[in-house]
Amino acid sequence: MIFVCVGSREYQFNRLLIKLDELIAEGSITDEVFAQIGQSSYIPKHYNYKRFMSVIEFKECQRNADLVVSHGGTGALIGALKMEKQLLAVPRLAKYNEHIDDHQTQVASLMEKEGYLRCVNNIEDLLDGIKSFESNPIIKTYNKPSRVINIINDFIDEKH
Repeated sequence: MIFVCVGSREYQFNRLLIKLDELIAEGSITDEVFAQIGQSSYIPKHYNYKRFMSVIEFKECQRNADLVVSHGGTGALIGALKMEKQLLAVPRLAKYNEHIDDHQTQVASLMEKEGYLRCVNNIEDLLDGIKSFESNPIIKTYNKPSRVINIINDFIDEKH
């Protein structure tokens, strides 16, 4: 199963949800897909979703997933990595009104550079990103202290 999470803050992530629907409709993605769609206005047509989830539901979906496709929020990324999940980050971009700036690209790119996840910045590369895990899974596991999450989240909160 592919679990897609876009966060629960006030920003939409229609671009990702629409592209997933297109890929499923054309038969390029045949895996079961379940998404947490948050504040997005787009409603998926070809996969199941829930707007918001409890922490227990969210972690259960992460646990059951073969692949997690996530926005570039630190909490979602690190949560999936701590469960040793294959992880594809799709950062939100300010130019699509998905966030106030492009800090998610910086976070995801750094984690990709360190070998923990793969990152797709161009939505047209989403299928290639998903398929890359079939032949080349990520082996490196994440075991850094969680205090980094607090520092990053504090920094981001100060910018709002």
